[in-house]
Amino acid sequence: MHGLLLDIGGVVIRTPFELLAAAERRHGLPDGALGPRGVFEIDQDPAFAEVRDGHLTERAYWARRAERAAPLLGTEPHTGAFMRQVFAAPDTAVLRPETLALIDEAATAGLRIGLLTNDVKDFHGDGWIESKPFFERVTMMVDGSVTGVLKPAPGAFHHAIDAMVLPANQVLFVDDQPANVAGSRATGLPATWFDVTNPTASVATVRARLGLD
Repeated sequence: MHGLLLDIGGVVIRTPFELLAAAERRHGLPDGALGPRGVFEIDQDPAFAEVRDGHLTERAYWARRAERAAPLLGTEPHTGAFMRQVFAAPDTAVLRPETLALIDEAATAGLRIGLLTNDVKDFHGDGWIESKPFFERVTMMVDGSVTGVLKPAPGAFHHAIDAMVLPANQVLFVDDQPANVAGSRATGLPATWFDVTNPTASVATVRARLGLD
C-alpha cells in the first residue's frame, strides 16, 4: 500500500453519539435528552440500524435528529445547527487520538494520506475545516458536500482515487459504515471497516494492512 484514504466522521473525528452527553450537560439537559447513542446502543436506535444496513442515509438520519433536538438546544431545525452544538468542544474531545497517531505513522512511512467524506461542509460549515490544524496533515480531501457524489456511489470513490494520484489497489480506504466499505471494494479500492466502539483494535487492523507493524 502506498496510500491511506480515511473517512472523517467516526474515523478521524468521534461520532456525534460520543459527544452527546457533554452537549446535554452544557445545555443543562438530562442524560439521554438528545436521543439514543446510535451504534453504542443499537437496540434502542432502530433508525441507526437502518443506516448501518444501508437502508437510510446518514444525512436523513441526522436531519431527523436535528429536528427533534432543536427545541431543546434552541437552534434551527437543521443538521448544521445541531452539529455545531454537539461539536462545540475542544479538539482533544473531537479528534480521535488513535487515528491521529496512525496518520503520523503512515506519513512518516511515506504513505500518501487522503480524506473521503460525504458531509463535512454540510454538517460543519466552511470555517470548521480552517479551524482544525489537523487538516494540514493530509494531502487531499474529497467532500461529497462539494462534489455532489456521496458514498457508497462508485463516483465518490473514483473522485478520491483520482485525487490520490495512485492506482486504486495501492490505497487502503477506512470507513465506519459497512455500506461504504462494500461500495469501496466494488470499485477495486481495498477497504477495511472501522469499529467506532473499539478504535484501538480498528487502528491495529489498519496498521497491519499497511504493513506498519
